Amino acid sequence: MATRPALHSAPSDEQAQQVAKMILKPNTAEAGLSQIEGAIDEDGRLPSIWDTFANTPGKISDGTDGRVACDSYHRTAEDIALLKSLGAKAYRFSIAWPRIIPLGGRDDPVNQVGVDHYVKFVDDLLEAGIVPVVTLYHWDLPDNLDKKYGGVLNKQEFVPDFLRYARVMFEALGSKVPYWITFNEPFCTSGLGYAVGKHAPGRSSDRTVNPVGDSSTEPWLAGHSLLCAHGATVKMFREEFKPKYGGEIGITLNGDYGYPWDANNPEDMAAVERKLEFAISWFADPIYHGQYPDSMRAQLGDRLPTFTDDEIANIKGSNDFYGMNHYCSHFIKSWAPKPAPITDIEGNLECLFFDKNGTPVGKETQSPWLRPNAPGFRKLLNWISDRYNHPKILVTEFGTSIKGENDLKYPEILDDEFRCDYFRTYIQAMAEAVAQDGVNVFGALCWSLMDNYEWSEGYETRFGVCYVDYEGGQKRFPKKSATDTKEIFEQYMGKV
Repeated sequence: MATRPALHSAPSDEQAQQVAKMILKPNTAEAGLSQIEGAIDEDGRLPSIWDTFANTPGKISDGTDGRVACDSYHRTAEDIALLKSLGAKAYRFSIAWPRIIPLGGRDDPVNQVGVDHYVKFVDDLLEAGIVPVVTLYHWDLPDNLDKKYGGVLNKQEFVPDFLRYARVMFEALGSKVPYWITFNEPFCTSGLGYAVGKHAPGRSSDRTVNPVGDSSTEPWLAGHSLLCAHGATVKMFREEFKPKYGGEIGITLNGDYGYPWDANNPEDMAAVERKLEFAISWFADPIYHGQYPDSMRAQLGDRLPTFTDDEIANIKGSNDFYGMNHYCSHFIKSWAPKPAPITDIEGNLECLFFDKNGTPVGKETQSPWLRPNAPGFRKLLNWISDRYNHPKILVTEFGTSIKGENDLKYPEILDDEFRCDYFRTYIQAMAEAVAQDGVNVFGALCWSLMDNYEWSEGYETRFGVCYVDYEGGQKRFPKKSATDTKEIFEQYMGKV
């Protein structure tokens, strides 16, 4: 292998001291459920909406499902040993609701075998000196609840069902887990699941894609339910569990940065702000400001639900930290002054990879939505910090796929210099945001520890710093990025 280059510019002492305060070293983030666990019909687990969606012809690009995935349900000891060998200090994973309460409802039986699985996993992480960061919901609604009452479209039923599930996990793990995340990327749950229809449960107004759904109303109803469930869950956690066990709780929101397609066009400049508000402030504004953004109200009118006084009392102030998922940036071109299509969920605009002059925002990857742009990471960290009064930020995901990586053979596939450069430049951008701009980032977790089932992209797209040989028994092999990222963090840690 070639000699690994240093940071593009070595970290200053101030940067090193600021970044070293984070729970860093090479932290890794990984989903639970169908992305890595497999074992979807073992030990009492019943189907999630993603299991059903993946078995619907045409929904997954390579026609696969998460039946085996990385087989992590059977390989927790191996995965923890891998984390430890890479010097990981924290591990983010998600709990599969259908493994805990297979039918999902508040009056349905708890599957103790499922609970015990996660209790042992957390105990083993702690014994290895690895901090568990636990996400309660990563898109895997028990399929029974979707069929029974429409899942997140039915706030009155969904909220108490989620509360009961959360209570079971707080009771089992509250004394062991210092960081909880209620929902991962509610924008994707709501927008991709109920407007675009390319994620489970696959609902949209486009009848060429999905047989059912109403993109003009359902995403906003779904998002509203998720916010109400988040607020109610945080209230319960703070009143019943935090006094006994401590710990912090938040929500993880995804967002890409945007540059104007035409830097001299005021409409494109305004569209950049709307893009961030529709993607991020849809959920963050109610949590930090107690209301939806004005831009959303102006475009959506009464299609955007209203909160009751009790709901907003629960939601406002319901983040102990801001969970941030970020991967890339786009150029934003306004559709105004034309009115927004009734099915629009992004703010009456278009996201592009090239600006007016043909300049690309970043290099092409295997993911059709992802082009890296490290300066955009720093800019978005600052935008979040400024808008929400400098919250504590935990970067819960950042990473990249590589064009054509899945076509490479072992051991060539281990030489992922493109991913190394991504982490090198993004970590540097984060360090600058912390040390030079005063952004309060206290931790960062890379996506992801290993290649996995990437939802609608199936197994064609790889994000791992470790290669998974799916055809050779799911064996794991560290790529260059696993060691490289460890060394990047150690450049900071070694300064103090």
